[in-house]
Amino acid sequence: MATRRDFLKTAAATGAAASVPYFWSSSHAKARDANSKPTIASIGIGGPRAAYGRGGKMAAAAAAHGQMIACCDVDELHNELFNKRYENKLRTYTDYRKLFEKEKPDVVTIGTPDHWHVPIAIRALKSGADVYCEKPLTLTIQEGIDICKVAKECNQVFQVGTQQRSMGRTLLLAIAIVKSGMLGEKVNAHAAIGSGPAGGPFEPKEVPEGLDWDMWLGPAPKAKFSDQRRRSFRWWLEYSGGKMTDWGAHHIDIAQWALGYDKSGPVKVTPSGKFPEQIPENTDWHAVLNGKATLPEAFNTATEFNVQLQYENGATLNVHNTFKRDDGVAFGNGILFEGEKGRLFVNRGKIQGKVIDNMTDTQKEYLHKKVVELYKGKEPTDHMANFFSCLESREEPVSDVFTHHRTMTSCHLCNISLMLGRELKWDPAKETFGGDKEAAGFISRERRKEYADI
Repeated sequence: MATRRDFLKTAAATGAAASVPYFWSSSHAKARDANSKPTIASIGIGGPRAAYGRGGKMAAAAAAHGQMIACCDVDELHNELFNKRYENKLRTYTDYRKLFEKEKPDVVTIGTPDHWHVPIAIRALKSGADVYCEKPLTLTIQEGIDICKVAKECNQVFQVGTQQRSMGRTLLLAIAIVKSGMLGEKVNAHAAIGSGPAGGPFEPKEVPEGLDWDMWLGPAPKAKFSDQRRRSFRWWLEYSGGKMTDWGAHHIDIAQWALGYDKSGPVKVTPSGKFPEQIPENTDWHAVLNGKATLPEAFNTATEFNVQLQYENGATLNVHNTFKRDDGVAFGNGILFEGEKGRLFVNRGKIQGKVIDNMTDTQKEYLHKKVVELYKGKEPTDHMANFFSCLESREEPVSDVFTHHRTMTSCHLCNISLMLGRELKWDPAKETFGGDKEAAGFISRERRKEYADI
């Protein structure tokens, strides 16, 4: 029997677009019955025993557009609490592989720790589902290459949760200004993303009842349980990339988009920075990340940094924990664009500069049109709404997997250069370090054999 998903795919393939918006249009939303809504399964939903609530919030945002049918979390308590929101009508799982064996959702949301994003996303895409995945999408450069390949093959709608791409009044406006040449033809950028925490050593604990800790670790190296590993996974390079892939996934993305390198990337990376004092200076990071060596039970991502990314045309993006300069310019979070005609500061809360103060109505109208172009021909809206709108049209969402891969590659390059403590050359076309074998060893990681098959 033909399913709703089959209908949408056939419509996209045959160009029968006219019938699809009618089927989904908001004016008919109230008239839909439950079966006409896209079915949703949410993997990595979070709860009181985890640090971040993004998975559950993301799932709830998606459920406003569809029908939640299943959830999956390695913690049985989180499944139980999430299921209560839906009157205990959901089918629950602790292993996402079991979910895909028994369910055929139209949409999958992924809010797990970062090291699980790509394995689950690949499985979801291959199952035929459209995917909304929290950022940062990838743990390694190779994961980005892999997910882009699968996304092209499966041709599903894939939205990454970099919500700054839906902020038209600040971030998108800044991009439009830079691209318009209003700051000049030679623009450089500085991004401040905050300092990473230092902490530990921490005491391992007994695994809480109902938590499958081995599944939580998954492809990452074997490790004893501690609240800090689970609750603060962003500050462990085994599972994430610290501030560089946390806020860097946002600000590096916006900066590269504005500079015109959102589909390629830097050619040279020059680092300075430091790691927590508990981490030995001579750490063999390649061995640690591949499960061949261990570090003290402490946070191990960079705490301070100033990494310069240089692009083919000579433009630079410096990524700082905190930006402070002798001329009095200082900020802890945001992006500063500087060109020969002026400068512009932007973050989620504000956009500042003479170019804003002196803007004419004609320029405002022009820039609004440019913002719509950046948003792929649409008025900026809620990020999740953009995703579901693209389920109707089968168009690419504003935070597509391909440009996000390029953003994350730059984030990973920053971390690799900090771990190696030296300058790196990168070929964004070939996605290689050339003849630098030591750096090339960080493009991918070994997966634990129990979780090698994704």
